[in-house]
Amino acid sequence: MQNHGSAQLNRLGNEHFSRGRYTEAYEHYAKALECDRKTGDQRALVATLGNLANICAVSGRREAAQQYYEEVLGLQKLLGDERGIGTTLANLGNLRADGGEYERARAYYLEAMDILKRTHDETAMSVLLSDLGFVARETGQFVEALQYYERSLALMARLGNEGGMADAWRMLARTYFMQRQYDEAVACCRTSQAIAERMGDELRTGGARYVLAGCFEQMGRLREAADLLEQVVAMDRKYNLPKLQENIGRLDALRARLAEGARA
Repeated sequence: MQNHGSAQLNRLGNEHFSRGRYTEAYEHYAKALECDRKTGDQRALVATLGNLANICAVSGRREAAQQYYEEVLGLQKLLGDERGIGTTLANLGNLRADGGEYERARAYYLEAMDILKRTHDETAMSVLLSDLGFVARETGQFVEALQYYERSLALMARLGNEGGMADAWRMLARTYFMQRQYDEAVACCRTSQAIAERMGDELRTGGARYVLAGCFEQMGRLREAADLLEQVVAMDRKYNLPKLQENIGRLDALRARLAEGARA
């Protein structure tokens, strides 16, 4: 009965989580944890603690998330769940990367990679390679970043993960952009955008347009940049995305530059 209660509470928590109701989700997960502590069901504890860690991670409570993930990791080691251990190590890496602790993130990712190689989990590996690419990019190791993203892209393609392919092409574009290799960045953006449009994925399409607008702005192609940013701002408004005001400001600045150029 307690196990059934925990499972139901986790399901309700997941529903709230998917709707962005983090407080309600946390409350359900916390009640599920009480059930699991009483029953001592270790597998149920892994699921509930993982949910609690995830909710803390997305709501900025990194230290609480770290504690939950570490407890999950200890239980997974007791249970001999290698696949689960790999996932939790990757989650710990994501947590540190979100906080800008890139060396700690890399250490977790590399440990996870050793396990994923043993378990032959190509789906998880394709994501992990992208995570390693991000850390390499953010620490200025651009050649290594491109290599990781290309390996991720190849795996995504083999697995038929079109969303992952669109993301990988966009990440490649951002890496080229940071090196001021704008022609290469534009080519990657267009590929990402084409895949996202074929999928009917507005958010991924908007992400590609956002990077492409930045490329055109740096290349002096201001009209094209402004046209793309108009589409990005429209999507930001539609989905109430956090960069709305920032992108409105960028668009206004571009329009001002275009108007000044027309008067000159």
